[in-house]
Amino acid sequence: MSSKIKSVDPGSPGAYAGLRVGDVLLTANGKPIVDVLDYKFYTYDPLLLLEVQGQDGTHHKIRVKKLEGQDLGVEFETYLMDHAHRCANNCVFCFVDQMPKGMRETLYFKDDDARLSFLMGNYITLTNLSQREIQRIIDLRISPINISVHATNPELRAELMGNRRAGESIAIMRRFAEAGIRMNCQIVACPGLNDGAELERTMRELAEMKNGVTSVAIVPVGLTKYREGLYPLRSYTAAEAGAVIDKVEAFAGQCRARFDTAMFWCSDEFYLLANRPIPEDVYYEDYCQLENGVGMLRLLQVEFRGALRTMDEVLEPVAPFSVATGYSAGEVLQQLADEAAEACGGVEHYVYPIQNDFFGHNITVAGLITGQDLIAQLKDKPLGARLLLPDCMLRYHQNVFLDDVTVEEVEAALGVPLVFTEQDGFQLLDAMLGTSCEPEEEVDLFQEDDVYFRYNPSR
Repeated sequence: MSSKIKSVDPGSPGAYAGLRVGDVLLTANGKPIVDVLDYKFYTYDPLLLLEVQGQDGTHHKIRVKKLEGQDLGVEFETYLMDHAHRCANNCVFCFVDQMPKGMRETLYFKDDDARLSFLMGNYITLTNLSQREIQRIIDLRISPINISVHATNPELRAELMGNRRAGESIAIMRRFAEAGIRMNCQIVACPGLNDGAELERTMRELAEMKNGVTSVAIVPVGLTKYREGLYPLRSYTAAEAGAVIDKVEAFAGQCRARFDTAMFWCSDEFYLLANRPIPEDVYYEDYCQLENGVGMLRLLQVEFRGALRTMDEVLEPVAPFSVATGYSAGEVLQQLADEAAEACGGVEHYVYPIQNDFFGHNITVAGLITGQDLIAQLKDKPLGARLLLPDCMLRYHQNVFLDDVTVEEVEAALGVPLVFTEQDGFQLLDAMLGTSCEPEEEVDLFQEDDVYFRYNPSR
């Protein structure tokens, strides 16, 4: 059973109360414990009466006294106390369907789990929620939830998602909004499908859910070279990308006047496709859609230049360095590297935008760069004393790239140490100068059916 206790922390409230490895947690204060959300919500109180099934199959009651909100100090056999829910859709733009064969099995797992949305920030479609799960989200006020909307036209949403029931999810969103459940949304825009008048309708109907919908990111569809037999899609032209930006910015202006927030933002990639400058810092308000690449490059510039203004005087010579990134961030990283070099009186440096030969040249983000592309394109290039890479290129807390090439293999092939940095301007400057970076914020990882999920406390 997934709610079976795997370990009990010594000195924890659970240990003092008498919980044991192998016990199965059944209820807390009379409420059934089905999964991790039930566990977190119903064990929040300082006084608990737990019903437990022991290893011998007998049921018994255990009283627990602890601080309000304090965890029992137990670990279950699976983090979710259940299996992750697989996606029931067949979206025309699904990135997993565009993966080449032969990669590690975990990369083909499609999750669509409301619990992961709340706990980990994953985006979900709402198409596989049971009535119990819908009501539980409302009753427990589980918030925020990240939702992939794409279109509010029920027929179009069903077509986009390859699921005849996908249109029903918009009614669920309205229920959530009425209940005050906060929702961050994304729209994957596909030329000729859900842009134009349909995008206008989607933005208008999402704005009508302002009680719940707090932000919406519009991102262009990402297409790899592995699309044989899939729905015929194409990328946006510069003119088409500009038209989407104009439409979104115009509607966002109306929202600012009505709600004092723009609500709707295009991702950085739209501005790059349209050959337009990224908007200024104030445009992005509190940068609430960074996970969708909304304002990410602007925030990196703001943080980096703030770090430059406050950095200590550089007394020692800075060793030459290089930076590799995706094409979308290449120009910005070149600007920042030049500014860092100038601030230090001149440092030899190189910036290499990596063309994505593995997935196809339409893919320009750094997080999808593979180890083999790094080796092929940087071999015999001047790299200085260290090569800086964004940590999104790696599997979480592991030293392998998407193609299972290891950090050590890349270092051996290129003859230079790799330095990984977070999407943080202060840490990037430290890495360029060769100074120590702040320790990475602690994260919790868990593994479900060999799929790794990461908890990001900043979400």
